[in-house]
Amino acid sequence: MKPEELKEMNEIDWWHSINLGEVRTPGRDNSEEKLKSIMLPIDLKGKTVIDVGAWDGFFSFEAEKRGAEVLAIDTVMWKEHKTFNVQRNMEVMHTGKKGFNFAHKMLNSKVESKEIEVMDLSEENVGKHDLVLCLGILYHMEDPFGMCKRMRSICKKGGMLILETHMDLQAIDRPAMAFYPTDECNSDIGTWNGPNPDCVIAMLKAAGFDEVKMVYSDEFNRGVFHAW
Repeated sequence: MKPEELKEMNEIDWWHSINLGEVRTPGRDNSEEKLKSIMLPIDLKGKTVIDVGAWDGFFSFEAEKRGAEVLAIDTVMWKEHKTFNVQRNMEVMHTGKKGFNFAHKMLNSKVESKEIEVMDLSEENVGKHDLVLCLGILYHMEDPFGMCKRMRSICKKGGMLILETHMDLQAIDRPAMAFYPTDECNSDIGTWNGPNPDCVIAMLKAAGFDEVKMVYSDEFNRGVFHAW
């Protein structure tokens, strides 16, 4: 990597840790570990994949490496904006789509991208796909069930959804969801809900998926669901 490229990389506020060959981007997310937990199919040759909420594009580029034709979608995280980080006790400037664009260039990627709001996704504007990735999005949605219906509308018949989300209320043995009107969840004003596993499964089935199962959960209230 050229010195000017390394300088450019280090000026970006990275979320994903992406292997660019000579170097890895300094992302805050443990992307490789998360990749294991979502159980992304090894062989995606001939498949179309849409990555909803792609951010820096780790999962988009990973799906491309596995042979897929990929469309990356985002809006909020592709716009430069400021947030207040409680853990770091400081205002943080997010560098928008610069991470995605930089990794795209360095990987010589053919991943396509569109800026479309989640609730505006439809077969008309993005088509239908063999695999829909929806990672870390559900709990940020004011209308989580509506989002589930959107995911079904862009998933081919016989296709698959991989959904990863924050969960809550696991002790309740029926579909239930916590609502966070302010910053009750990890001091994040952008987190609106915490469904329990039964709720996620029920919403996805009501949205039109025939089969849904939770394939991963951890001690940090994070769960991964596969739906067909």
